[in-house]
Amino acid sequence: MTEPDFLSANYWNDRYLQEQTGWDIGTVSRPIKEYIDTLTDTDIEIFIPGAGNAYEAMYLLQKGFTHITILDIAPDLTRKLSEKFPTDQYPGLTILTGDFFSHTGSYDLILEQTFFCAIHPSKRESYVQKINSLLKGNGKLVGLLFNREFPVNPPFGGNETEYRQLFQKVLRIQTLEPCYNSIPQRENTELFLIAEK
Repeated sequence: MTEPDFLSANYWNDRYLQEQTGWDIGTVSRPIKEYIDTLTDTDIEIFIPGAGNAYEAMYLLQKGFTHITILDIAPDLTRKLSEKFPTDQYPGLTILTGDFFSHTGSYDLILEQTFFCAIHPSKRESYVQKINSLLKGNGKLVGLLFNREFPVNPPFGGNETEYRQLFQKVLRIQTLEPCYNSIPQRENTELFLIAEK
């Protein structure tokens, strides 16, 4: 499979339609949930790229956050999410269909959950630059990165040294360390990242 397939709407739309979603754990991931629990300002602007079934967004809504934007490239998925979360009932949630690299906005917090690992490694420099352009001053990128390689891609893996070199070119890394609170099936394979603009 060539690189463009990993970036196409058709590729990801088909994965959802065929229920080939092995990355989907059915709930907000524990490390991100526990990070969200530390936040006190529910008015911050939050962005979740490659949001999938949007469990993180659901949890944020439950916690009273009022400015959440989620983006996914798969149109059938975002259509279902729009039906599940109608604007009149969930005014704090904006659901967008599109390409992350074309998105424009300004956010206090970007949550990373199985999006970075879905894009081809050749796009990682562009990912970091795009994250930087979307963050407000002192805005943060927070989330999970795989600390392992995979025999079949995607997901695409990596390691702490590689990520540190990548992210510190543009952002200030506050935390990049093994997760102590991963779900059992991902234990010892994830790093928790907090990086600030």
